[in-house]
Amino acid sequence: MIRTKLSEGYTAAKLAGLLVIFVLIPGCDQSQNSIATDPGETGASEFTIAQNKAFVKDLDLDDQQDFEDALRGMVAEAPDVAVTTETGIQIWDGGAYDFIEGAAPDTVNPSLWRQAKLNNVRGLFKVSEGLYQLRGFDLANITLIKSDNGWILVDPLTTMETTESAIAFAEQHLGEIKLTGVIFTHSHIDHFGGALALINGQQVADNNIPIIAPSGFMAEATSENIIVGSAMARRGQYMFGNSLERSATGHVDAGLGKQVVYGSTSILEPTVIIDQPQMPLTVDGVAFDFYNMPGSEAPSELTFYLPQHKAFCGAEVLSHVMHNVLTLRGAKVRDALLWSDYIGESIDRLGDVEIFFNSHHWPTWGHNRIITQMQQQQDMYKFTHDQTVRLANLGHTPREIAERLKLPKSLAGNFHLRGYYGTLSHNSKAVYQYYFGWYQGNPAELNPLPPEQSSVRYVEFMGGAAAILEKATEYLNKGEYRWVAEVLNHLVFAEPDNSAARQLLADAYRQMAYQAESGPWRDIYLSGAQELISGKGEQHYDTKFAKAFIEQVPLVQFMKALSVKLDAEKAEGERLVINVLFTEQQKNFVLTVRNSVMHYKELPPAVNADASIAISKKLFVKILLGQTGVQQLLTTDELDIEGSILKLLKFFSLMGESNDNFNIVTP
Repeated sequence: MIRTKLSEGYTAAKLAGLLVIFVLIPGCDQSQNSIATDPGETGASEFTIAQNKAFVKDLDLDDQQDFEDALRGMVAEAPDVAVTTETGIQIWDGGAYDFIEGAAPDTVNPSLWRQAKLNNVRGLFKVSEGLYQLRGFDLANITLIKSDNGWILVDPLTTMETTESAIAFAEQHLGEIKLTGVIFTHSHIDHFGGALALINGQQVADNNIPIIAPSGFMAEATSENIIVGSAMARRGQYMFGNSLERSATGHVDAGLGKQVVYGSTSILEPTVIIDQPQMPLTVDGVAFDFYNMPGSEAPSELTFYLPQHKAFCGAEVLSHVMHNVLTLRGAKVRDALLWSDYIGESIDRLGDVEIFFNSHHWPTWGHNRIITQMQQQQDMYKFTHDQTVRLANLGHTPREIAERLKLPKSLAGNFHLRGYYGTLSHNSKAVYQYYFGWYQGNPAELNPLPPEQSSVRYVEFMGGAAAILEKATEYLNKGEYRWVAEVLNHLVFAEPDNSAARQLLADAYRQMAYQAESGPWRDIYLSGAQELISGKGEQHYDTKFAKAFIEQVPLVQFMKALSVKLDAEKAEGERLVINVLFTEQQKNFVLTVRNSVMHYKELPPAVNADASIAISKKLFVKILLGQTGVQQLLTTDELDIEGSILKLLKFFSLMGESNDNFNIVTP
């Protein structure tokens, strides 16, 4: 191949603009600690106070069983030490939640406050002899299983920083944590992102350490975090309250744990794939029964049983919450019926189970308690599925179904079924979406105007801004916050600079947040209120924190990410063929642009290519992360180009811009 140096006229910025894909991993926001509060009134209204009081009248908030379970076996309480990145950015501080004590304040739903207290129980816990958990170092748990020659680790945390901190704490009490196996229970990043803090691929190969994961793990883990990373990251800012103050008027809990942690992420290629419904396996003397459960809480997920401990790990198929059938950050919708069936299959297998632990929250002990809890979770998901479908078959729409559905009293009073994370409202809408999609059958909803256009007409029809504000204030003063939000959203989209409308809408959102039992609902409402009053913060995702993740990603995922960035309008009428050879793996991808679509295949170089480029994956990642400029490229032997440079530049010019901080509550 003839090597052509890119010299004249190609600045670092121009080249970066041509090649950077801007892959965004949820978990790289360096602005988490730029916390701000909204000016103005932040107290609970009389209607919110009354609503919260009525909300918990049928809940036994004095029941201490969960607190006893959460505290059981504590070896040592986790210190309130802040965790920072190498550059000094603080990404986690358990002490920020010390305000969560005593009775619930008026500005927090009492049921959510109870869950926040439980998730504040942090430390190293002995679940049984040779079975430990680290809880409260990140959103998820690390589980440690003693093996013949060391420890099997289940679910490294979201970031390398928090994983390293948690294991360092464990070693103070358990001695050296020498890994003899690693298990990824599923494809969400809070269960694998910290892996490279503990072990790398070379150590895995040299020591024959099994890295165990469910079928489809790498494809699903990278797909979710790369292909739709930008939009999911922005929506995740709202769902997890990144920019909110940790306080009684801000973020208090995520329901599933305290918060998502944003730091350096990574991934490891599995060496053992669980691809059968049931697979027995012995890892360094420890017997496992693995159960593959794809399409449950995650597209790729497993659970397992430890016969020696009589302990079942439910991963995230089971939790001490009602989980999401469709997460509000956005993801593939889940099959609630299949989810329920998996739990039923697990119950049938667990004739002698005595310990039940998961990837979040605290364990349950005792056979009868475990089976009862599992049956109730099974019934909750099946109730959500069956009753949503029943009402849909009667002609009810998702909003109507969500308003109508209530769990039966036999389920609703159990705290592990409460909507601290998922809710019956948005889960029922997800079931509807799973079967019927976005269209509800009403012709008026088939091709409506976009919000920026329809809102102007709504405002005109309702008599103008002044009339809307007057009426909205009346309804706000009556506690009709949902209706106020629906109406004022139109006014804000029609007149985004109308400060009175923004303030009134923010007031409604705050009261809805203070009433929410769901941690994500609370954070979404408060994040919306904050941006209406204070504007958007600089919450761009710094991809350097994803370097270790990206370097492990299969090449085909890069191609997927690149193809969804093709700007169809710019590509109109263009027809191009480009070879991209990754030199380390000697893998060539043929990229074809036609009909405003980019196709990619791993093939030998196309002889009719307009241009060919040979590049190392290492250099590709550096360019991707903006760590290499033109001077480095001029002196490297890792970049070769053959054919038409103009055609190559044309190809990269077709890539659209990225936006990881787009508007949500304003047009």
